[in-house]
Amino acid sequence: MVQVDPRPPAGDTVTSVNGDASGETRSKGLSGNSVGLLGSAVIGVSTVGPVYCLTSTLGPTVGEVGLQMPAVFLAGFLPMLLVAFAYRELNKAVPDCGTSFTWTVQAFGPRVGWMCGWGLVIATIIVLSNLAGVATSFFYLLLGQLTGSDSVAALDGNKPVHVLTCLAFVAIATAISYRGVTTTKGIQYALVGLQLAVLVVFVAMAIGKAEAGDFAGSIDFHWSWLNPFEVKSFASFTAGLSLSIFMFWGWDTCLTVNEETSGSEKTPGRAAMLAMVVLIGSYLTTAVAAQMFSGVGTKGLGLGNPDTSDNVFATLAGPVMGPALGVLLFIAVLASAAASLQTTFIPVARTVLAMSTYEALPASFARIHPRFRSPGRATIAAGVATGVFYAVMTFLSENVLVDTIYALGLMICFYYAITAFACAWYFRADLRNSVRDLLFKGVFPTLGGLLLTGVFVKTLVDIWDPAYGTGSSVFGIGSVFVIGVGLLVLGLVLMLVMQRRSPAFFRGEVLTRSTPALVVEG
Repeated sequence: MVQVDPRPPAGDTVTSVNGDASGETRSKGLSGNSVGLLGSAVIGVSTVGPVYCLTSTLGPTVGEVGLQMPAVFLAGFLPMLLVAFAYRELNKAVPDCGTSFTWTVQAFGPRVGWMCGWGLVIATIIVLSNLAGVATSFFYLLLGQLTGSDSVAALDGNKPVHVLTCLAFVAIATAISYRGVTTTKGIQYALVGLQLAVLVVFVAMAIGKAEAGDFAGSIDFHWSWLNPFEVKSFASFTAGLSLSIFMFWGWDTCLTVNEETSGSEKTPGRAAMLAMVVLIGSYLTTAVAAQMFSGVGTKGLGLGNPDTSDNVFATLAGPVMGPALGVLLFIAVLASAAASLQTTFIPVARTVLAMSTYEALPASFARIHPRFRSPGRATIAAGVATGVFYAVMTFLSENVLVDTIYALGLMICFYYAITAFACAWYFRADLRNSVRDLLFKGVFPTLGGLLLTGVFVKTLVDIWDPAYGTGSSVFGIGSVFVIGVGLLVLGLVLMLVMQRRSPAFFRGEVLTRSTPALVVEG
């Protein structure tokens, strides 16, 4: 059987069935049919970095909600699942690597779409800088464990050494991503496989030792741990929910490689669902196992101990897995951070590529590497922005760097919620066709968008308080609020600049609202 790539060659367009030229999408020249269902799902899981997320989030979540940590993970999974339905349906209609940017332009127009794209780009840059820092810290922590030298581990505290190592990690990740999605996919199979295998061993050994009573702080499992209504207060619940939502961020990378995926209309959506199932399964089993072994106390190995909450696995590796196997957990965390660092370049580079292709950003970012068929210029730009941001913030003010990471949840809720609402509005004419269309194209996305909007508003209120984050303030206003809102305002300013440079896009002459059904036009 002869297989034909259904996508048009670079430069051709995919237009709405009504023939409205202003509603066209464009092929970007990426390498088609390079990723299958499994590869796409692996890229999604890798971007999230489950082991990295768990070691840095288990402690703070317990600090907010106690034994209800598994319940809060489930609660955070719900809006992400509802938004994933929106992504799946939009991808079926418009399999474009610009994802949130492209879809929201077609639903709400150029300005809302531009700001949605900006939200994704700036959130990704913040995550990349954080991942590079975490990878560096665990690199020296692992070297210290392997060599038995505290002085080696202490190198992470040396700012010049830390920043130079961090920049080296960013450069390596940029180089790998520059070589295209095929290179990225091959490396991710090994790194994600290692993470999940080590998690399975950790969960099995933690539950086994808890049931055997090997540790005095161990507790028995109770089904009430899955009940979110037992959280002590609504404020604690929303704080835990914000942490939980962050733990799922990145699954949508499955969709940003849609133009490089076999079966671009359906495969990316299925991969996103598969990635979500793997993530929630990993989070729930690890949360339950860790609680059973350690309990939620605030001293010793208890998950609520503030002295160990930022790196739970570093504390539990030896007691749970022993000296020999415990090193594997350190390796898994490093692999998780490094893998996520590499794949997180995918969404930012392809979003910038799409924005440039549709004339919403300078045309130079639309250049595709002739050999690797990757957005080379956009990838390098993301790498440079990440390295400069992290180095400058580290030397000037580590408090600002930390508060920027706290502001990340605001960006995530911002562009996910807009995309969810875009789905319901884009398919509004289809909602009466069937119960399925009503639920998956309308009700579920709208509900997901409302939930994330609620978290967005609640976060805005909370971060106004100077006590939030590092406790820094600007004129009495919390620095996390200033940074989060300031970054959104910066996007608005840049949009106004681009509006003067590229008026055609903002007049709706390049890409604008269109109908759901698409056909290829040669």
